[in-house]
Amino acid sequence: MTRYQILTLISMASVNFSSMICYSILGPFFPSEALKKGASQTVVGLIFGCYALCNLVGSLVLGKYIVQIGAKFMLVSGLFVSSVCTILFGLLDRVPEGAPFISLCFIIRSVDAVGFSAAMTSTFAVSAKVFPNNIATVLGSLEIFTGLGLILGPPIGGWLYQSFGYEVPFLALGCFLFLMVPFNIYVLPSFAADPTKDSFFRLFTHLKIVLICFAIFTLSSGLGFLDATLSIYALDKFKLTSGYVGLLLLGLSLPYCLSSPLLGIISDRFPSIRPWLMVIGGLSTATGFFFLGPMPILQIERQLWLLVLMLTVIGFSLSMTIIPTFPEILNCAYEYGFEDGLSTLGLVSGLFGAVWSIGMFCGPTLGGFITQQLSFEWAASVQGGLAFLAAFFLGVYFLYQGSPLKRAPLDRRKMSSDECTNLLS
Repeated sequence: MTRYQILTLISMASVNFSSMICYSILGPFFPSEALKKGASQTVVGLIFGCYALCNLVGSLVLGKYIVQIGAKFMLVSGLFVSSVCTILFGLLDRVPEGAPFISLCFIIRSVDAVGFSAAMTSTFAVSAKVFPNNIATVLGSLEIFTGLGLILGPPIGGWLYQSFGYEVPFLALGCFLFLMVPFNIYVLPSFAADPTKDSFFRLFTHLKIVLICFAIFTLSSGLGFLDATLSIYALDKFKLTSGYVGLLLLGLSLPYCLSSPLLGIISDRFPSIRPWLMVIGGLSTATGFFFLGPMPILQIERQLWLLVLMLTVIGFSLSMTIIPTFPEILNCAYEYGFEDGLSTLGLVSGLFGAVWSIGMFCGPTLGGFITQQLSFEWAASVQGGLAFLAAFFLGVYFLYQGSPLKRAPLDRRKMSSDECTNLLS
């Protein structure tokens, strides 16, 4: 790699790691603190849910106007906003309980989501801009740092909370994120580009992109469902302690982190198999969710080893499905006449982030409702059913598009009358 590419890769890795570690520190202790401040369980869920909704809006808007704003400025300003919001979140214990506390939680969390969407949207776009021939490899490698942030955030936040109280975790990690701002200003190069007249609506007029987006939705929905329900299920059914539940979640995140770089390399080396990676990954994800509970109609006794095994399968299959999606959507956009430049990369990045946010909102909401009304086993089965539908539709589409019988008449109709005339007439 050139020095330009190395510095860009370091910058993207720092953004992924620092953003994710600040995003994930709330889980171990914030819900209980919010309950002490007068927030109900439903309100706590809405505080988490508003993050996904604002991330959705931010991804769409910022992805559309990334050229006008500037990719570097968007990334740096997103980091700055997230760092300030993280620090402010640490000062909320000084706010009076009740409506003032709840209102400030919603406001700060929403602004933080917009900053996060700015940083991540520009990260995807810049990575694809600097590494046009190795997009999947780079994104797969960056997922290592994303996973590390998600893995280290809860234990570090929980340890700082137990040792020093509510404020210190947010202040420490917020300051760490703030240090990434001057670092990226120095390291990250600037990117010049022209705006485009293309839009998200034009992307959604193509069936292949819609089906891939549905697959992305099922993946993020499944992850959001596990975030909201798995720990409660494990504590209730297997009588595990909170520490063991944290180790249980490593069964999901470690396979994802470790397999992402390898699958990225395979996706770039053999682009023709990307569609089938998504299909096989979706079917594997569905299988993992079906046996996670396991599904009640299977009449299989729940076992802790089976739960861990299925989490490992889901972690690996999520990587297999998600890594090829971004380059596939991008190639599809180019095939349909989108301009080759930063503006199109911003649209695709924004679309990816928006669809992912929808799943992260719907997964906990729908999964929590089904778990409350029926059981965790049935809720996991529904998530598996969604993953199966996405894989099935993609498989049917790719088989249909791959048939030469479907393409030959079209090629014949495109031939002009001169090309059909006999040479020796």
